[in-house]
Amino acid sequence: MSDMITADLVDLDLSADTKEAAARALAERMVAKGRVTDLDGFLADVAAREAQMPTGLDGGIGIPHCRSEHVTEPTLAFGRSAQGIDFGAADGPADLIFLIAAPAGADDAHLTILSSLARQLMDADFTSALRAADNATAAAALIRGDEAPAAAAAAQGAQDSAPVASAASEAGADRTAPAPDAPVKDGAAPAPGATDSDAPRPFRIVAVTSCPTGIAHTYMAAESLENAGRDAGVEVAVETQGSAGFTRLDPAVIAAADGVIFAHDVPVREKERFAGKPTVDVGVKAGINRAAELITEVRGKAARGETTSAAAPGTPVESAGEAGDSYGTKLRKWLMSGVSYMVPFVAAGGLLIALGFAIGGYSIDKAPSVAEHFVWTDHSSWAALMFQIGGLAFSFLIPVLAGYIAYGMADRPGLVPGFVGGSVAVTINAGFLGGLAAGLIAGAVVMAIQRVRIPAPLRGIMPVVVIPLISSIVVGFLMFLVIGKPIAELQAALTDWLKGLSGANAIILGVILGLMMCFDLGGPVNKVAYAFAVGGLANPTEGSLKVMAAVMAAGMVPPLAMALATTVRGKLFTKAERENGKAAWVLGASFISEGAIPFAAADPLRVIPASMVGGAVTGALSMAFGCTLRAPHGGIFVVPLIGQPLLYLVAIAAGVCVSTALVVVLKGARKPAAASGAAVGAAAAEAKQPVAV
Repeated sequence: MSDMITADLVDLDLSADTKEAAARALAERMVAKGRVTDLDGFLADVAAREAQMPTGLDGGIGIPHCRSEHVTEPTLAFGRSAQGIDFGAADGPADLIFLIAAPAGADDAHLTILSSLARQLMDADFTSALRAADNATAAAALIRGDEAPAAAAAAQGAQDSAPVASAASEAGADRTAPAPDAPVKDGAAPAPGATDSDAPRPFRIVAVTSCPTGIAHTYMAAESLENAGRDAGVEVAVETQGSAGFTRLDPAVIAAADGVIFAHDVPVREKERFAGKPTVDVGVKAGINRAAELITEVRGKAARGETTSAAAPGTPVESAGEAGDSYGTKLRKWLMSGVSYMVPFVAAGGLLIALGFAIGGYSIDKAPSVAEHFVWTDHSSWAALMFQIGGLAFSFLIPVLAGYIAYGMADRPGLVPGFVGGSVAVTINAGFLGGLAAGLIAGAVVMAIQRVRIPAPLRGIMPVVVIPLISSIVVGFLMFLVIGKPIAELQAALTDWLKGLSGANAIILGVILGLMMCFDLGGPVNKVAYAFAVGGLANPTEGSLKVMAAVMAAGMVPPLAMALATTVRGKLFTKAERENGKAAWVLGASFISEGAIPFAAADPLRVIPASMVGGAVTGALSMAFGCTLRAPHGGIFVVPLIGQPLLYLVAIAAGVCVSTALVVVLKGARKPAAASGAAVGAAAAEAKQPVAV
């Protein structure tokens, strides 16, 4: 770890009063050492990680961290704040701040070293020694592991006698955890008054920890759970699913466990290994801050005989967020799960249909089946082949949507009833809305079945036989006989409305769709608008084809506008942004709105509003011009399939010019202030340089 932190990267008198200022102060030291190439770009990545989940921890610790393309090598900077800085921890401000910078492609060896540091932060001796360190060299040595915490404390005591040790003890009195090397026999502390000979077999827990970045929280939660287990006389074996990869727990260890703890913010890999055991499922920070409570909770569940299936502890979508999400947040995640899995079918099927039309003309949809009639030398046969393959892929849209909504709610047991419900929706012409309803119903039915306590001998057949059978019957009954027909009528009314779109109504819808496509650049709002447009292609009408055209045109605007802005006013952008601008030309032309995300992440208050205005202009013009589109994807590469293609390109160009002008004006207005701030920062960095050295 000697190359990760040096005295130059330590600030024992960190004067920042906000987490943003603290990250900037420490990051400036990394820039001075050549470890970070673009300060603003790196800080944007730190802020994006912080937005996912606050990085403050109980015990006065803040660990802002991220992976970034602006980092040349794994680097750690440390700051100590006298007044404390709020990093979102429940117990108050942090006085020990570690800024961890990992390259986008950091190797496993470096990540393993960083994970070891994360575990050290759970050691009270280590944090106390850092609070008592009186110079940057000693602090860096302590963090590197060149000097053990006990040795550092002894040296400090010899230097400053008892008062310093007393002060360190007082500073960490309400933040300490038991020393990890406390004497424990076979991983379990004996109960009070018990002897080794009459002590019962200790309670055994297996745990999995993981976090979005996989650098810090993953390993801190593991250390905290192991420490709490020793205190409680419980054997705890932890599988850390971090960025450095993971080593699976021995199946024998899992089989012998009495309970399971999942402390995670990303999906647990191979969760089915832990099926049938009492389980506590929480966010990773709960594993750090409430480890003892989690152990007590899982022991209570075991005593009551509460067990779970492989799916019950949490679902792939729920696990992607923080524990305690509201139902509205969970609903959004469930729906986005279905849409995300549906999109590849849309792209493949839609583009194949588009190619069929391009090669064989719009009458190709009346060609006979290629299984019965195919001429190898006839281009119409090849066009029919593409069209029919694309049509089959498209026929999966609604079943896949419903199946993976149910999957997001109830994991794999939700797939069968979800696909069945989606197929029923297709059969009764309930369309896109029917698929949404079928997926939610299927997931809810499976979740209800999973809550029923099942005798142990029957648990093995539940996911394979009982749950698919019962849930499919219930979902099929509800979709065929109860709610399917009303939804089909609503879908028909929506189709009729789209058919009649004209004039002001069409333009207003174009504005709304344009705003939605550019609001979050591939996020949930963007996906809702896109799914609405794609749903109309299942039974295409003039109105639904106009909607598809407006949605694709608006989605192309943000990356193209950012690419143009970096070309005409490159000085307003960083070097990294100018490089991203080159790629944004291709991404925008291909209808990949995510090409504007690097710009929006670095400057959301200017980039996103400018993009939305341009998208609204393009959506309105596309609808006003009466442009139509039969392909759900492809960007400028499917222009031959667009109705009114020249006017369509005019609509896109107009929106791009509007967004470009706005973002240039907005960024130009803040340039003097930014330059002034940069000058002040440079002066400050220069003034501090002798101290750092």
